[in-house]
Amino acid sequence: MSAEQEKTAAAVGVASPESEAAEAPPSEKDRRTGNSEDDVKVDINLSDDELVVTDIFKPLPPLEGVPAEPHPLTMRAVLVGVLLGSLVNASNVYLGLKTGFTFGSSMFGAIFGYGIVKILSTTFAGVPIIGMPFGPQENSIIQAAAAGAGGLSGLFVAALPAMYNLDLLSKEVKDDFGRILTLTLIGSFFGLFYAVPLRKFFIVNVARELRLIFPTATATAFTIRSMHAVGSGAQEAIAKIKALGYSFTGALILRVVSDYALGILWDWHIFTWFYIWGGYNNWAINIENWGWFVEWTPAFIGSGLLVGVNVGVSFFAGSFFAWGFLGPILVHYGLCIGKQLAPGDEKWDAVVTFNSMSGMGSPGYVPSPRYWFLWPGVMVMLCYSMAEFLVHFKIIWYGIKYSWTNIATSLRDTLAKRGKSSPFLDKQAARTSDEAMVVEDFATPEQQVANWVWASGAIAVLIVTCIICEVQFHINAGLAILASILGIIFSFLAIHGSGVTDITPLTASAKASQLVFGGVTTGQGMEIKVAQKANLIAGAIASAGADMSNALTSDFRTGFLLRTPPNLQFYAQAVGTLVAMFLAPGIFILFASAYPCIVFPVDDEPCPFLAPSVSAWRAVAEAVTLPNIPIPLSSGIFSIVLGVVAVLQVLAKRRWLVGEREKYRVYLPNWMAVGVAFVLPATHYATATMTGALISHFWLKRNPRSFDLYCYAIAAGLMAGEGLGGVINAALQLGNVSGSVYGTNVGCPLDSC
Repeated sequence: MSAEQEKTAAAVGVASPESEAAEAPPSEKDRRTGNSEDDVKVDINLSDDELVVTDIFKPLPPLEGVPAEPHPLTMRAVLVGVLLGSLVNASNVYLGLKTGFTFGSSMFGAIFGYGIVKILSTTFAGVPIIGMPFGPQENSIIQAAAAGAGGLSGLFVAALPAMYNLDLLSKEVKDDFGRILTLTLIGSFFGLFYAVPLRKFFIVNVARELRLIFPTATATAFTIRSMHAVGSGAQEAIAKIKALGYSFTGALILRVVSDYALGILWDWHIFTWFYIWGGYNNWAINIENWGWFVEWTPAFIGSGLLVGVNVGVSFFAGSFFAWGFLGPILVHYGLCIGKQLAPGDEKWDAVVTFNSMSGMGSPGYVPSPRYWFLWPGVMVMLCYSMAEFLVHFKIIWYGIKYSWTNIATSLRDTLAKRGKSSPFLDKQAARTSDEAMVVEDFATPEQQVANWVWASGAIAVLIVTCIICEVQFHINAGLAILASILGIIFSFLAIHGSGVTDITPLTASAKASQLVFGGVTTGQGMEIKVAQKANLIAGAIASAGADMSNALTSDFRTGFLLRTPPNLQFYAQAVGTLVAMFLAPGIFILFASAYPCIVFPVDDEPCPFLAPSVSAWRAVAEAVTLPNIPIPLSSGIFSIVLGVVAVLQVLAKRRWLVGEREKYRVYLPNWMAVGVAFVLPATHYATATMTGALISHFWLKRNPRSFDLYCYAIAAGLMAGEGLGGVINAALQLGNVSGSVYGTNVGCPLDSC
């Protein structure tokens, strides 16, 4: 999930005791976007009547009154960070399977980590290991370990379940633990090693030139800094921790307890209530059939607090258009059809589902609205994200030039050690400083990750990738190398998108790699099942590598601002990544065992996890491998039209809505959110997200100071709390003591929630 620019500026603008220079307050536009005429700067509120401005492309100066930290990499920091990142990892598997959305662990780890270690350092003052002084750099080590442990959930909410849906793996998920583990190893450690050179490129070399703010990472750095500031910092830190703790605990309790009374505490099926009160014979059930009810989901209310009004409204508008306007029209004119869930039942025979996916391609087949909207949803996400990729293709060119100048520099230095020189190499190496607006890197050579460490690690992972693909998945090693190359390319795209807008375009990475491999496998004449497996494995490797690289590079950005040695961050990330490699597969197997419908869906049977990302991955894999895809003609035409509109909007936004007209960009729909709404036949998530977005919008306008202090903390607590509650519910389901066994279904349609 992501934040709009005005919210980014506010989130970053937290208290700080000093800056490099005090300036006159900027204009309202500058305050809301974080932009000045020359450089991106962020406003940091000292008090209600004082404002200072800090250049965020340079490491922040040390905090006054805070002792230096000679050894910020501590055992307590790594352990606390891994623990908190593991909570986020488990939460993300739950949230991703629910709706395809996940969230980062940086802010959660930073705030909760501060609270835990501060208590330890105060309570056990002077005790070795746990009672040492605590500073901002150690705090950034906590969130570095959390970033490593909290990653990789994307693999388990999209590509992997899609492989089971297509019957490409074993019949029992637990039988594939070894293959799942090694696939996780590829994505996690490829991202870990490759993030090291990306730090120097994106954070040191081209950050100012490309205006890479990294909103969440920067907000995390300023939050850590403010909590450790002498004076009001400790009071603000306590306020943030309390807000996060209360929201986390409340969301967790609600998620667990509500499972025993879903129709009362969790889902309000208001139109079903009207239907029952009307003697099971009125219009209200027609609205219920299209999925319109209220769900008190803390995670998506919290998500709305972060994504902003544009995304929230786009999500809801797309949901309303599909499931409240066009869907009913398609059914009315016979282009789509629903299916009775209880034919012959006197009370509930009017209950209809529009989510059936069976019978596709059979003679006389009429699609469900869900299948009809699947294609425009996938098309608009693909076209929009790929258009954004092509518009920003210069980032790949920057990367190529950067790699070449680094190679030239290394060759020149090697020749120099032998007493030789090359004018050509001298000229090429000189471009490093001539073409990039390089900023100060505080880290000394001793504080950098040695080149041989990340380079040898990346090569080793590449070799392991080839072996695993050949031995465990029976995929040619050449295809594995191609998938890894795509992962590198898409890392640039993901990090650039995250750095500029806080939006990580992993959908583009996944779908583009699937398209590439669709062409490759077709050209090689592979069997359909083999081609589909190669398609999904390649997409998983590319997107997982890009996801992990982006998360860890963003984490390096936080450490850069706080002057945390990058080699220490790398070690903390490595420990967290190792834990994630074992944790994420275990959590996925837990959910798949408790809810088999995740991996082996049965048509027309309700499943607590709609897994929209799985549907999208499966649809693309089938579309590029099957000779004939049963796409309804009307759906195909609508998909093409919508895809063209999305591309035209990207071009208009980047070429025409610039300068003075840039302010109108906020009124353009977010087509990624619209596409997700089409693929996800669950309007309650869009309603909850928009509710949170509207709350944050008016909260920011009415009380910016309170918003700065509490918004991110509350949102992180709500999302992590519900996610962990979902994990507990899965364990209760396996123990046969869940709400499905001992709960009540009062207030639910068909007497079943």
